[in-house]
Amino acid sequence: MKIISTAIPDVLIIEPKVFGDDRGFFFESFNARQFAEGTGLDLDFVQDNHSRSARNVLRGLHYQIKQPQGKLVRVVAGAVFDVAVDVRRRSATFGQWVGMELSAENKRMLWIPPGFAHGFVVRSEYAEFLYKTTDYWAPEHERCIIWNDEQLAIDWGISENPSLSGKDQQGCALRDAEVFE
Repeated sequence: MKIISTAIPDVLIIEPKVFGDDRGFFFESFNARQFAEGTGLDLDFVQDNHSRSARNVLRGLHYQIKQPQGKLVRVVAGAVFDVAVDVRRRSATFGQWVGMELSAENKRMLWIPPGFAHGFVVRSEYAEFLYKTTDYWAPEHERCIIWNDEQLAIDWGISENPSLSGKDQQGCALRDAEVFE
């Protein structure tokens, strides 16, 4: 596996080693030993999640203020634009974001550490999104920053308003959000 730094050093791109030929392909989607050696992080993932969304669905920007979750995310069908926002007030990169395309074709994964808000928008007809988390979902601690926050100015690469859940429509601006101290 290849580890690639992003503009926010704590957020990492993971490129698996893919073995393929005219019959198809094979790759290890996760190997704890290689992940620890490549990232310096020895993590216990406790939950795997799988979602399917239609084109232009935007999910996020989600985080848990207590029981914060690190996430290792990837796409197994379709393509998304995936975003991580630093919501750790004392961080040098507080309020900054990184985004990248994750797709079944590029097989890239993104490591999003605890203390980051996360979201994605589907760019293909549909996308199936898988992610591992370092803590359990705790809806009472879940928070949401609005996708189009002016301070963040995320370029989602979409020309029309996305399809949002009721919860995501109620997201707040970063300036009003409960963040990590």
